[in-house]
Amino acid sequence: MSNVSIEKELIEPGLPDGQPIGRTERIISRPQFLLRYTAGSGCEFAPHSHAAFTVTSVLEGCMQVTIGPRVFDVSAGETALTGIGETHAARSAGVEFLSIRISPAAVGELAAEIGMTRATAEITFRECAVRDEALIGVARSIAGEIASGRAGHLEMIDALVRQTIIHLLRSHLTVRKSARIELSRAGPVDRRLRRALEFMHDNFAEDLGLEEIAASAYLSEYHFARLFKQVTGMTPHVYLANLRLERARKLLVESEMSVGEVAASVGYQSQSHFTKVFKSMVGLTPRAYREGATRQRGGATQ
Repeated sequence: MSNVSIEKELIEPGLPDGQPIGRTERIISRPQFLLRYTAGSGCEFAPHSHAAFTVTSVLEGCMQVTIGPRVFDVSAGETALTGIGETHAARSAGVEFLSIRISPAAVGELAAEIGMTRATAEITFRECAVRDEALIGVARSIAGEIASGRAGHLEMIDALVRQTIIHLLRSHLTVRKSARIELSRAGPVDRRLRRALEFMHDNFAEDLGLEEIAASAYLSEYHFARLFKQVTGMTPHVYLANLRLERARKLLVESEMSVGEVAASVGYQSQSHFTKVFKSMVGLTPRAYREGATRQRGGATQ
């Protein structure tokens, strides 16, 4: 699995004399998590969701965060916690933050490893925002490692994210045993949906309709859509969009395919639609993401 680091200064059209907004974006992608470090005069992320746990720690400034129907401010020293599939958005006039998107499989496996429960547990956040000095301290350490780029910094980040997950399990996640949960490539999932999720993972680049996906789970469209949203917190359409986005990120970095070819290979007929969706969820256009990407060598694990 490759590791990606991105650093790019963004210019916002319309500012006097073409002044840069001074925003730095650094993204590091690892097999079980994705980090985003952002520092600058402003940022805005449209409503979107992830098939992952998202931990966003504000290091300086303040951002307005929306998670589901809740809208609140997260100030320096506070952390927003977004569950799997929860729709969220954010905006700020000036903020420095670190966001960690952690795969459900990583959380479930570590919960089992430390003896909290089986890997097939149902795991959810207890709250959506906390003031936790331990989380902020680890976030600052990760930001420091990202900035340093020293030999072994990716291994240090791996260890710090592992520390974050353990702290979340101890303090902010509810772990419940469930006979309905099974392991899949998506991590712990409801057994009634496992077939459909596997089907979506195998065929995400195809033009999948709700009827076809529901049939893979031996459910009617109505009951499948209702159950999927109830269990995952997102619609099948949003989950499919997340799968396509993750594959697109890999192709942009690891292949020579054009942006249009990447869009088509992950199921988008329109490059402009793909670009719009990608930017709303990643914060950069596909072209900017690719141009800023550099392979991490030295201590990086390939």
